[in-house]
Amino acid sequence: MHIAPFDNQNKPIVDVDDATVPLNYFNIVKLKKGQAFEYAVPRYETCIVPATGTIDINVEGFKADGIGERVEDVWDGEPEGVYVPTAAKAEIVCTSDEAEIFVAGALYDKVLDAFAVRSDELDKVQYGSDDTKTHRKIKHILGTKYHDKVGRLLVSELFTVGEGGWSGFPSHKHDTDRLPLETRHDETYNFRFKPNNGSGVQMLQREDGKAGDAYHIVDGSTICLDSGYHPCAVLPGYQMYYFTILGGLSQRSLVQYFQPSHAHQLETIPGIKDMIAKFK
Repeated sequence: MHIAPFDNQNKPIVDVDDATVPLNYFNIVKLKKGQAFEYAVPRYETCIVPATGTIDINVEGFKADGIGERVEDVWDGEPEGVYVPTAAKAEIVCTSDEAEIFVAGALYDKVLDAFAVRSDELDKVQYGSDDTKTHRKIKHILGTKYHDKVGRLLVSELFTVGEGGWSGFPSHKHDTDRLPLETRHDETYNFRFKPNNGSGVQMLQREDGKAGDAYHIVDGSTICLDSGYHPCAVLPGYQMYYFTILGGLSQRSLVQYFQPSHAHQLETIPGIKDMIAKFK
């Protein structure tokens, strides 16, 4: 499902018990200097990540000040974030001139401890190549290194390297719990383009060998993925970024099932197996 950009007025874009991605939660909060925003999401653990701007965060006594280094856009420095336990009350205060803040969530019933992820604690991977049109980098905010501190939530930022090209290829899905082949993980994306008049396409093929759907994605588009194979591409001459939320049904580790008709291309893309391992 594609949700076109709109002024959500700091209200969830993907709310609890969403019909398409019930394992996910997503909000975009926009604040100006000195403004505050409070929230608590029963049954969902969350992660606060400034897209731009700097914020102070208080999670029921756990304080993390000066979160966020970026000013112009998501390409302007490294991400930072704060993990918010299930149902915990979080207060965000904007300390820069303005801030745009992503709030990512996953359904999880246990209560863990809040913690901050600073820019020097990110788990990064770069893979693919210009020749295969698959060159990209991933910055894991809540990646594998936090398996003992997070319940079901995975949060990452994905960037195409260079201008144009594909992401999420070879085509894969993760809509069925059938270990060791695959796990059920709902997924939500928010896209940005550089320059911001760029655009791309999100494909969604429900069954191998049958025609699927395609969505025209623009700067600010949100995509919710419940099932199917889902590569995406950006127009030549533009860079693409997407904020990624994954929520697992039965475990945090993601096991992707690669589309049989394209799986052989795993052997043609440099570094892709390292990328896959970073989600497990």
